Amino acid sequence: MNQHIGVGRRKSATARCYLKPGKGQIRINHRDPGEYFCHLSQLEHALEPLELLGVARDFDVTVNVRGGGITGQAGAIRLGIARALVELNPDFRSSLKAEGMLRRDPRTVERKKYGQPKARKRFQFSKR
Repeated sequence: MNQHIGVGRRKSATARCYLKPGKGQIRINHRDPGEYFCHLSQLEHALEPLELLGVARDFDVTVNVRGGGITGQAGAIRLGIARALVELNPDFRSSLKAEGMLRRDPRTVERKKYGQPKARKRFQFSKR
């Protein structure tokens, strides 16, 4: 089978993206992308690699995404699709890399520290 797989991660979300030649159908967790993402900007962010290369109508994309929130999932899908496109055609690498789509976003939630109510917030200090 002529299927290409890319795995993307962002924050605590993980997306497995499967690309195969087709008519441009996109399914995210067995749902339409417009139904899955509540904001159009998140959908555009997730499908940015396909739009950049102009191959949105040439491939069917199936995505399984879990963990995190909607924004983290959109970022994970973006990276997964970009990696699958590079696996499909190594010539796409230079244009995707120039746009920063092959780089994992390292920002995650900072851990809570002991002796504090949150990661950086301190308990109220009283001198007297």
